[in-house]
Amino acid sequence: MNQEKSNLQKGKVIIRLLKIVGIIILLFVCFISWGVYWFFFSMDSLPTGELINEVTSPGGNYTVKGYRSDGGATTSYAIRGELVFNKQKRAPKNIYWNYREDQANIIWLDDDTVVINGHELNVPNDRFDFRRYR
Repeated sequence: MNQEKSNLQKGKVIIRLLKIVGIIILLFVCFISWGVYWFFFSMDSLPTGELINEVTSPGGNYTVKGYRSDGGATTSYAIRGELVFNKQKRAPKNIYWNYREDQANIIWLDDDTVVINGHELNVPNDRFDFRRYR
C-alpha cells in the first residue's frame, strides 16, 4: 500500500516536471519565433537612412518621405518610404522597403494612392516589402 502511494506521488512529480519543462520549451520557441519575425520580416526594425525626397498628398492628409539606406560595402542601397499623418495624431509608419534602389520617385495619384518607384499603394493600409515579394 505504501509503495503504491509512493509510486503515485512519483508519477505526479514527474507529470508536474514535464509540464514545467514543456512550458519553458514553449516560451523559448515563442521568443525565438518573435526574434526571427522582428529581425527578418517586420518593417518596424528597418534602418533609418538619409532623407532624399518628401512629397505631400494633394489634400495635405499625408506626406511620404523617401530615405536611402546604405547597408555598407557589401550590400546595395535600399529605399524606405515612411508615411507621415499630417492631420491625425498618429506615429509615422513604414510603407515601402525595396532593395537595390537608390532613388525614391514618389508620385501621388490622388489623396489616398501613391506610387513609389512603380509600386502603387493605397494609404494608409498598403505596404510594399521586397522581402515578401521575391
